[in-house]
Amino acid sequence: MTDTISVTIESSDDGTDEIELPENLVDMLAEDGEDAATVVGDIALFGCAQRIHGAIHHGQGEPSEAVQAVEEDTMEIFEERFGATFGELTGHDH
Repeated sequence: MTDTISVTIESSDDGTDEIELPENLVDMLAEDGEDAATVVGDIALFGCAQRIHGAIHHGQGEPSEAVQAVEEDTMEIFEERFGATFGELTGHDH
């Protein structure tokens, strides 16, 4: 097995989780010398944005106003972090 790096995730509701990733994977995904926490944070936010996008635009039926509001908030946070919209970065805009 290759060398791994441990990343701990802590949340404001006192939750914690720890994951092990191949160090080479983190190095491959890092941009401009980013640390492992930033790489994993970017991937986490990207994954959450992808999930809410799917719920809004590819789910069955019309999403509730509450779900639409969560999507708006998520995409605002996404754009603040990445400096581009989800559609711009994925080429998947509705």
